[in-house]
Amino acid sequence: MSMYQPSEEKKEFERALITEKGAIELLVPLDIYLSAGVHIGTHICTKHMEGFVYKLRSDGLYILNVKLIDERIRVAAKFLSRFNVGSVLAVSARQYGFKPVEMFAHLTNNRHIIGRFIPGTLTNPRLSSYVEADVVVVTDPRADAQALVEASEVGIPVVAIA
Repeated sequence: MSMYQPSEEKKEFERALITEKGAIELLVPLDIYLSAGVHIGTHICTKHMEGFVYKLRSDGLYILNVKLIDERIRVAAKFLSRFNVGSVLAVSARQYGFKPVEMFAHLTNNRHIIGRFIPGTLTNPRLSSYVEADVVVVTDPRADAQALVEASEVGIPVVAIA
């Protein structure tokens, strides 16, 4: 059994990104996507994930299609760009999302909540933690379920990154 070779995988992705019209330009260079592990999936493939699977590695790990991920990032970015500065709320209950959410909020001049999302934050104006937002970004739909449910209750669109 051969060892996993990142350079082989990179070459394969590069070949896949070339179309009849030429190479597809990604928002982020392929090297950065690969070094960040964006393409690494899990050993389990859900029905909703099937469309994003590029291939199944010999060790049973699903490899995700970087081109499709890049396209979805573009869609989310275009959607978020329609909202005024300060009207986007980024939320992360999981520790791995704290730094990205803080950086997103800082770079875009928007608000963020990391850690526990207090129930009523989006629905109860009498709370001191109450926040009005035009759109909510969550890093994990399961962990950020409270924010997702509240946004849905008051008709706030949600961008979920899973």
